[in-house]
Amino acid sequence: MNEKQQLIYNEIISKYNFNESQKEQIELGLENNLDVSIYAKSDFHWMQMREIREGLDNNVDVTIYAKSTFDCFQMQEIKSGLEQGLDINWYAKPEFNWTQMFQIREGLEKNLDVSIYAKLEFNEWQMGEIREGLEQSLDISVYNKPEFTWEQMYEIREGLKENLDVSIYAKLEFRFDQMEQIRKGLEKGIDVSIYAKPELNYDQMEEIKLGLENGIDVSSYLNPGIDWQEMKRIRLELESNKE
Repeated sequence: MNEKQQLIYNEIISKYNFNESQKEQIELGLENNLDVSIYAKSDFHWMQMREIREGLDNNVDVTIYAKSTFDCFQMQEIKSGLEQGLDINWYAKPEFNWTQMFQIREGLEKNLDVSIYAKLEFNEWQMGEIREGLEQSLDISVYNKPEFTWEQMYEIREGLKENLDVSIYAKLEFRFDQMEQIRKGLEKGIDVSIYAKPELNYDQMEEIKLGLENGIDVSSYLNPGIDWQEMKRIRLELESNKE
C-alpha cells in the first residue's frame, strides 16, 4: 500500500476490532483502489468481505448483496449472476438459501422459465428436479408440486424421459421407492396395475414384478399381508416348478 492507502487503512482498523482475515480483505481492497468502506464493517465475516471486494473488482453493483442478511455463499451466487448479467431479482432474497439460489441461477443461465420453481415452497432438491425437467423439455406440470418429495419428483421425471404413462404412479399415496418399482415395471412392459397399490411396500412390489417378468402366476402371493421374504420364497418355488 502507498502512504495514502496506509493512512486510510490505519484509520479504518482503529475503529473496529477486525481479525487478521478481515484486515487482509481491507488491505487487498485498498491496494486495488476500491471503496472498502462498503465492506469494512465488523458485522461482515471475512468471507463476506471477499465476495464484496471481488464484486467491486468486477464492477458489479455490490450494494445489492453487501448486506449482513446474506451469508458469503448467498453473496457468491448473487455476484455470479450479476457478473453474467442475469436477472438476479428472481433469487436475491435472504429467504432463499444459497443452494436454492444456485438452482435458480442455473435456470436463468439456460434461459428457463424459473418462475415455475423460484418459490420458497420448493427446497433446493425439488428445484433441481424441476429445472432438469425444464432442460429436458418434459411436462413438469405433472410433478412441480411442493407436496412431492424430490425423490418422488425424480421417479416421475425419469418416467417422463422414457415416455411412460406416469399417471399410474404420479400420486402422493406412493412413496418414491414404490414409484421406482412401478416405473421399472412399465419399462419392462408388464401389467403394473397388478401391483401398483399403495398397500404393497417396495419389497413386495419387487417380488410381484419379478414374478410377472418371469411369466409366473403371482396370484398366490398377491397379498399385502404376506411379507416380502415369504413372497420371495413362493416366487422362487413357482419359478422352479415352471422349469
